[in-house]
Amino acid sequence: MLQFGLAIMNDFPAEVVPAERIAPMREQVRAASDAGISSVWVLQHYLGGMPTLQPLPTLAALAADASEMTLGTNMFILPLRHPVEVAEEFATLDHITGGRAVAGFGMGYRENEFESFGVAMGDRVGRFEESIAVIRGLWSGESVTHDGEHFRVKDQHISLRPVQPGGPPIWIGAGPHKTGAQRAARLGDAWIVPPHVTPERLAVVLGHYRAERERLGRASSDLVVRRELVLDHDPERARAVGLQARGELTSQYAQYNAPQQGEAYQHLQTAEKAAEVADASYLFTDPPTAVAALKDLEAQGLTHVILRAQWYGLPQEQVLATLELFKNEVLPAFR
Repeated sequence: MLQFGLAIMNDFPAEVVPAERIAPMREQVRAASDAGISSVWVLQHYLGGMPTLQPLPTLAALAADASEMTLGTNMFILPLRHPVEVAEEFATLDHITGGRAVAGFGMGYRENEFESFGVAMGDRVGRFEESIAVIRGLWSGESVTHDGEHFRVKDQHISLRPVQPGGPPIWIGAGPHKTGAQRAARLGDAWIVPPHVTPERLAVVLGHYRAERERLGRASSDLVVRRELVLDHDPERARAVGLQARGELTSQYAQYNAPQQGEAYQHLQTAEKAAEVADASYLFTDPPTAVAALKDLEAQGLTHVILRAQWYGLPQEQVLATLELFKNEVLPAFR
């Protein structure tokens, strides 16, 4: 049965005081729970032009409002941190949530973040892979010795073992290409596919992912895709609202040297390209059309869809209206 998550907006326009957004964020989490959504997600960035609430304390603050929902990071920039610290912090979140944490790990892409942390961009992959090995080892509760290129741990064990045996599931964020799919298949318990991937491209990269899992002799896993969502009984209005708000966010993100080549980043290139991506992949539409698109994803074997319903200046009332339509006119098709 297809499950749904909600990505809560935790990066804001420069003029916003994030302290004033905590109550609306909690309201969205409660509305998501009431709508039958099973998980809550927040993102991570450092520095930049948008004040961003960091994900782990934010999720801890939202845990009481989340009821039985899972809480995860989408994505936590793993190469910038030491794996011992990360293992302890996510174990802490796992205790706060009663064993409902998911560790969504990504490699990051913004040069200003890596430069400011003193981490070379060329070390991203090595640090990412070593970190996951150390973290999994610590979460096992056994003593860990790791003598790698980037991290060294000698006969140490974690004092705060996670609630979930073996620790929170690790869901990998990776680009929609063969290398990203194979890395996610090798390192993760699931792969979170970016929202701008078209249904046609999604079928191709999921094929790479499944083939790599089979080659490694690993069991089938959760398959997760993100999608942007604005619902209205008038699909043209939904499209206009979504393009405006998502476009404002895209213009902010495009300032920070994302690799601008290839299909994976075409949504950052021009407004026309962004609109093409939205029409092909996003759910800025009416409920019946959203149901049809989500049914297509389900038919491809997707197990989770993480929905984001707010960007930049989109008001709270619009988010709550989308969640109400989702609850009443979309979710029943999947129950």
